[in-house]
Amino acid sequence: MKNKYFPEEKITMNDLYFICYMIERVARHIKQKNSYVVNAIGRDELYHLLSCANVLHCENPEKVEDDWIRDYELKEGDFDITKVDPELATIIPTPLDMGEVYQRLIADTLSTKEDLVDGIIRVYNDSICDVIDNYNCSAFYEPSYVIARAYQDGGF
Repeated sequence: MKNKYFPEEKITMNDLYFICYMIERVARHIKQKNSYVVNAIGRDELYHLLSCANVLHCENPEKVEDDWIRDYELKEGDFDITKVDPELATIIPTPLDMGEVYQRLIADTLSTKEDLVDGIIRVYNDSICDVIDNYNCSAFYEPSYVIARAYQDGGF
């Protein structure tokens, strides 16, 4: 996929990783599901953010988080992804961990007829996210090929 502002440059998997990481950070901060953040930002702005990711990753992540919340008028919710049963979940993955999980899932399931923005919207709006984001189970911890297969099969 070509950069929106510099057509001679390609958007990289690292750019996708950064955007997935920031989606996770923002969603946790405002206590919303990732799909809310993705849908509130929208297709055009996701393309803009992917095109700027190679610069945005140099910024303080807290500033980028605050900018997204303000710029896209994201509202506070009541979904706390980190609220887990301590008997079932001894480790809560970080936003960096989950950014990698989602980056790989998007890359592994991307069809030749869609671009990275389509992949982001498709994956984050799939019901499999409810399983991946349930840290009381270990779906997020599975190898990327297992998660991709579960996505393609419609569940774990």
